[in-house]
Amino acid sequence: MSSRQPGRQGRLVGKVAVITGTASGQGRAAACAFAREGATVVGCDLDLDGAAATVAAVRAAGGTADNACQVDLTDENAVAAWAADVGTAHGRVDVLYANAAATRFAPVEEISYADWQWNFRHEVDVVFLPVRAFWPLLTAARRAAVVLVGSTAGVTGSVTNARLAHTATKGSVVAMTRQLAAEGAPAGIRVNCVSPGMIRTPATESSLLTEDHPMRAIAGHIPLGRVGEAEEVAACALFLASEEASYVTGTNLMVDGGWSAVLPG
Repeated sequence: MSSRQPGRQGRLVGKVAVITGTASGQGRAAACAFAREGATVVGCDLDLDGAAATVAAVRAAGGTADNACQVDLTDENAVAAWAADVGTAHGRVDVLYANAAATRFAPVEEISYADWQWNFRHEVDVVFLPVRAFWPLLTAARRAAVVLVGSTAGVTGSVTNARLAHTATKGSVVAMTRQLAAEGAPAGIRVNCVSPGMIRTPATESSLLTEDHPMRAIAGHIPLGRVGEAEEVAACALFLASEEASYVTGTNLMVDGGWSAVLPG
C-alpha cells in the first residue's frame, strides 16, 4: 500500500536517487520508498542477486529503477567507474543515500588492528568514496541532497555491546556530515545524516537480536518500547532527501525510539 495521500505528487518525482547497499534491510526499504515517491533509483550492492530482487520489487510496484550493479564500495576504481556510468546514463544525481556498511564487534582488549582497519574500510571508506565520486554529479543537479547513515553508536557508549571500532566509525560519519554540509552549501548540496538505533533487519536478526546476545532484551530499554523497522529509517531518509527538508543541512536525525535521549542509553 502506498503511503501517499490522494492527489499528492510524489516528493522525488523526476529525481535520480543513488542508493548504496540495496540488497536487503534498510537499503531495500529506501529503494522502495524513494521509487514510490517518483525517483529513478540507481542501486548497488556486493550481493547482486539481492540487489536485483530489490529492482524487481520496485518495478513490480510501478516504480523505476536501473538494473542493479555489483560494486565493491571499498575499491576506489570500482566506485569511480560506477559513478562514471551513472553520469553517462543520467547526467546528474539529485540524491545520494550512502546506506551501505558492515561492521565487526569486539572489545578494545580483543579487537585486532586488522579488524579495526576493516571496520573503517566498510563503514567510513564506503561513505567517503561514493560521496567523492558522485560529488560532481550532485553539483550538476544544483539542488541535491546527500543522506549519510550514522548510528546511536556514534553518539553514545554501550555497556552491553563491545563496539569500539563501530563507535569510532559511526562517530566519523556524523562528523563528516557537518563538514560536507559546509562544503556542499555553495553548490546547493544539502548533507544530513540519519542515526538509527536498534532496527530489525536480516543482519541484526542474525547478530544483535539473537537469543544469546546481551542486547536481546533491548526493547525494554527503548522509551517507545520496541525495536524499529527498516521502513521507519527509510521514511526519515526520504524526508531529508526531499524538498520538504530544503532548509535542513548538517543535521544528525536520531531514529531510535528515544533510546539515546534517556539513561541508561
